[in-house]
Amino acid sequence: MKKKKSKKISKKLLHKYRLVILNEDTFEERLSFKLTRLNVFVLVGISSIALIIFTILLIALTPLREYIPGYSSTALKKKAVELNYKTDSLQQVITNNDQYYASIKKVLKGEISAVNFNRDSIIEAANIETNEIDLTANKADSILRVKVDKEDKYSLFETAKSKTNFVLFPPVNGEISEHYNTKEKHYAVDIVVAKNTPVKATADGTVIFAEWTAQTGFVILIEHSHGLLSVYKHNATLTKEQGDLVKAGEVIATSGNTGDLSTGPHLHFELWSDGYSVNPTNFIDFKK
Repeated sequence: MKKKKSKKISKKLLHKYRLVILNEDTFEERLSFKLTRLNVFVLVGISSIALIIFTILLIALTPLREYIPGYSSTALKKKAVELNYKTDSLQQVITNNDQYYASIKKVLKGEISAVNFNRDSIIEAANIETNEIDLTANKADSILRVKVDKEDKYSLFETAKSKTNFVLFPPVNGEISEHYNTKEKHYAVDIVVAKNTPVKATADGTVIFAEWTAQTGFVILIEHSHGLLSVYKHNATLTKEQGDLVKAGEVIATSGNTGDLSTGPHLHFELWSDGYSVNPTNFIDFKK
């Protein structure tokens, strides 16, 4: 029985058929094919496999793959990673700027508590960098020193400056009308001076704020090295703008009597180190 069934199946698969294409009007034979069921199955299978392979290659090797949901291109992933890094960097910059502006705001309002500093702490901070440098002279350095000494032996100008001395220049000279007092939250000294007296920078630095405020009039803030910040309030005019570089002793404003909190011509001078107020009289002699 099994042999008969297998023979019948093989006969059906191998039985020949004729596929004829006729002209409908004239019944003229155009094309004819001799086919078997096995040939049809093989041809359909091979065509299906070829179509599947062609579709996969078309999607994998052409930009059409980007239109498939859930599939992203390499270029798109690269841009996404770059944007992620840039966003993180910008967020860090914004955070640092917010902290910086918040500290300046506290300085202007005097909301930071005072800390007692050693009198020589700022000067010692200025000497740290030079102390860490190896100043031992080698042979080439000694030869160069001798050569320079010979060239400058008859020089009429003295150009050498000490890099270890860190001196604060008095912004104005005069009598102190109100001293530094942390209990009353007066983190400054008020120096009585005549109106329009030149106000000078206490050290080299960069102007980070130069504007008018209702309570303290014209205010100018200078950022110095080693975390030092100086504040000058109640000025009549300002001669420097935000972003300007100033030298120690350079005129930055003229004293006045501006702002709601001013009671007469004077300079309200504050000194801050690393975000903490310090007593300016510990470092500067304001007397004439």
